[in-house]
Amino acid sequence: MQADSTKQNLVGLSQPVLETFFADLGEKPFRARQLMQWIHQRGADGFDVMTDMSKSLRAQLNEVAEIALPQAVSEQRSVDGTVKWLFAAGGGQAIETVFIPEPGRGTLCISSQVGCALNCAFCATGAQGFNRNLTSAEIVGQVCYANRVLPPRASGDPAVSNVVFMGMGEPLANYRSLIPALEILLSDYAYGLSRRRITVSTSGIVPQLKRLGDDCNVSLAVSLHAPNDELRSRLVPINSMHPIAELLQACWAYAAKRANRYITFEYVMLKGINDSLQHAEQLAALLRDKPAKINLIPFNPFSGSDFERSSVATIEHFQRRLRDLGLIATTRKTRGDDINAACGQLAGKVSDRIRVRLGDRKRRVAAS
Repeated sequence: MQADSTKQNLVGLSQPVLETFFADLGEKPFRARQLMQWIHQRGADGFDVMTDMSKSLRAQLNEVAEIALPQAVSEQRSVDGTVKWLFAAGGGQAIETVFIPEPGRGTLCISSQVGCALNCAFCATGAQGFNRNLTSAEIVGQVCYANRVLPPRASGDPAVSNVVFMGMGEPLANYRSLIPALEILLSDYAYGLSRRRITVSTSGIVPQLKRLGDDCNVSLAVSLHAPNDELRSRLVPINSMHPIAELLQACWAYAAKRANRYITFEYVMLKGINDSLQHAEQLAALLRDKPAKINLIPFNPFSGSDFERSSVATIEHFQRRLRDLGLIATTRKTRGDDINAACGQLAGKVSDRIRVRLGDRKRRVAAS
C-alpha cells in the first residue's frame, strides 16, 4: 500500500502513543490494544474489518489514519530457502529484508536505514552511502509484511519467530525509530516476541548503547571484527570515536542489566587481514571471562570489494584456538549468498544524496 502523507500511519505506533492518538479522538485507551491486535496479529489492512469498533469510529479512522506497509518491488528465493525482498523507500530508494527459515523457527533480518553512514570496509551497504533513517512504521512493516506473505510454521505460529536488526543501516543511529519498533515487537498485543528473540546489531555507537540498556534491553550483537584499535579503526571507522576499551565497557554494563545475558561479538573472517592465530589470541584476551560469545562470519564478497574470504581451514583453526582459550565460538552458516542475501551483501538502492561517512573507504586495509 502506498502511504498517504496526509494520514497517520498506525503501523509504527507503540501502545502508549496509540493510546494518546485514541484519546485525541475521544476514545478509551483499550482501543489501542484492539487496533494493535488487528494490525499485527490478524493482518488487517483496513479499518472496516474491525468489527469490535463502532462504525462511527471506523469512519473517523478512515479519514485520519491508515495501515500502510512497505511496497515490495521484488522477491528472490535462494536454493536454501532464504527469501529476500526489495522494498521501495521513496525517491527511487529501496531497502532489503531477508527471511531465513530453519527447523522450528524463522529469522527475519530487517533494515533500519536507507544505506548506512558508518562506512565499514567489508560491507556492501556501507559502499552505497546513506540517504535517510527509516520510520518505525517502515521498520515494523517489514515484519508485518513477512508474516502476511509467508506460510505459518508447522506449529501454526506466524513465520517470523526471531527478528535481527542486521540488515541495511546502523540501528543505534536511528534510535528515535528503533525504540518504538522494539516496543511493538515485544508487545503481547502485537508480535509478543521475547527479548532473547530480538537482536540489535551495532558497530558501536556507545552513547546510544548505554541508553538502550535502560530503554529496551534486548539481545545485543556487536560488530567487532578486529582485536586491536589500529586494525578495527580501518575496518570499522566508528572505532576512531569509540575505541574498543570504551565499547567493551558499555557492553559489560549492558549485559549486567540482565541476568545470564551473553553478548554476541560478530567477527568477519578476512583472508590475511584479521584471521591469524595471533589475532585469535588477542581477541581471547579481550573477551575471556566475560559474558561473551563470538560468532565468526565467513566474508561474503560483493562488487567493488578487495577482500577475500578466509579459507575453511583458517576459520576452523581460528575457532579452535578461541575455544582452547576458553571462549564460546561459533561459525555462522552462510545463507542466501546465491541471491546476495548473505551477511554483508545487502545493498538495496541508495542514491546517497546525503553523504555522511566516517573514515576513508578507498584507503587499503592492511593486516595488523
